[in-house]
Amino acid sequence: MTQDYPKPIAPPPELVQQWWEEADQYQDDPKTYFDYVATEAAQWGADQELEACCHCFARDLRESLALELRARRRPKPPSLKEQAYAALDAYIYGNPDHSDKQNTYNIIRRALEQLPDAK
Repeated sequence: MTQDYPKPIAPPPELVQQWWEEADQYQDDPKTYFDYVATEAAQWGADQELEACCHCFARDLRESLALELRARRRPKPPSLKEQAYAALDAYIYGNPDHSDKQNTYNIIRRALEQLPDAK
């Protein structure tokens, strides 16, 4: 009986080239330059592994488990509206220091700026 081992995860050369080109913005700092590419590669590999796991769950168990796994491992950042609600709650119910007040103000201001003007 032979064991089917997964193929090694390696990004396509075009994607690696894209990361090097994007890293050019850090060319003055070699550590940051290489860190950028390493971070992109690690994230790409982790995303590939997550998708492979989700594919197994969807195929072998149920789709909802795969969707839950993806949502938990790659949560979406809160929307500006959600951030504004959280900032407002922190401002009203908390005792934020000055930098928190400034951050709260900036988040709420950005959320308000996205609202259409009333007519």
